[in-house]
Amino acid sequence: MAHTYPPLNVAVRTPRLTLAGASDDLLERLVPLVRAGIADAEPWPFDDPISFYADNPEREWRWLRSIWGGRSRVSPDAWRLYFAVLVDGEPVGMQDLVGRNFTRFGTVSSFSWLAPGSRGQGLGKEMRAAILHLAFAGMGAREAGSDAFVDNAASNRISQALGYEPNGTDWDTRRGEPGRIQQWRLTRDAWERVRRDDIELTGVEECLPVLGLDSVPGA
Repeated sequence: MAHTYPPLNVAVRTPRLTLAGASDDLLERLVPLVRAGIADAEPWPFDDPISFYADNPEREWRWLRSIWGGRSRVSPDAWRLYFAVLVDGEPVGMQDLVGRNFTRFGTVSSFSWLAPGSRGQGLGKEMRAAILHLAFAGMGAREAGSDAFVDNAASNRISQALGYEPNGTDWDTRRGEPGRIQQWRLTRDAWERVRRDDIELTGVEECLPVLGLDSVPGA
């Protein structure tokens, strides 16, 4: 079903999965995964504050409010696109794309999570590759950033595998405790060297004006 709001019509398809604009219908299908628990074991993967560390039902309430609030706060200076990750039509997680001052700098970052039962199958790398294709091929990004706690081995391996380079460290807190963050940087040239030809984008052109873009930068 086509939605009135263009970001909900954006989709990224790879041979293994689809990133679909996170409509309320898809969010409802993701609620059982959030309720069951995303952060299920140490080392804790997410920085504070995040709803995934809350008890139910506050966990899913806060999670839904954060997405609804993010949808409403959209300008050329700051936006966030939310996608449900679908495997064989079933939602298994989320992948977000975040732009700050994108019209000036062309930089993006990403955030993702997978349900525990869907981890260890290469899906994390596949969904990151999909969102990078949207950013670089669909939106003309110049650079993508990522960060993860230094003991989040899975996320850091994905960044390395996709061509990111280390870009310094920082500190953040998780569940109130300090932890060191590894920062990563992927340039457009580095992405072009590993660019895939089996990823399909739909609905991007109609979404660009919502983000303050008349066309793909550099196109």
